Amino acid sequence: MNARIFRTAGRVAALAGAVAGAVALALPAVAHHSTAMFDFTKTVELKGTIKEFQWTNPHTWTTVDVQGGNAVVEYGLEGMSPNYLSRNGWSKRTLKTGDKVTLQVHPLKDGRPGGFMVSAKLPDGTVVYNLPRRADADPAAAAEAAKR
Repeated sequence: MNARIFRTAGRVAALAGAVAGAVALALPAVAHHSTAMFDFTKTVELKGTIKEFQWTNPHTWTTVDVQGGNAVVEYGLEGMSPNYLSRNGWSKRTLKTGDKVTLQVHPLKDGRPGGFMVSAKLPDGTVVYNLPRRADADPAAAAEAAKR
């Protein structure tokens, strides 16, 4: 009888360990948020002034003031991670408060002022890309951007 109890306890422990392992592996997938709120079929151009650029994980965040009729409208824009951007010519100093920029953005589906930044044309005319579409990404450009 004792041998049977030990075998059953061993099976229960193995099953509990397997379930715990599966849950632990699934948590990172659950923790990452969706991009379903962005309309990736549309790209709009915004001309405005950088209010704030947050170089934070898991995604960068930019607020930009855009003149809209008689009022200034604040847009909130998500971007790629600092790790990705630093390998594509960006640094934490690429966008500075007060910079006049032209942005390409995938807007929010619900029409609120925000979206996902595709690219930014900087005051000096340089265009930096946020999404993995830049075939000419160059390590020398990343090194130059890091100096800014």
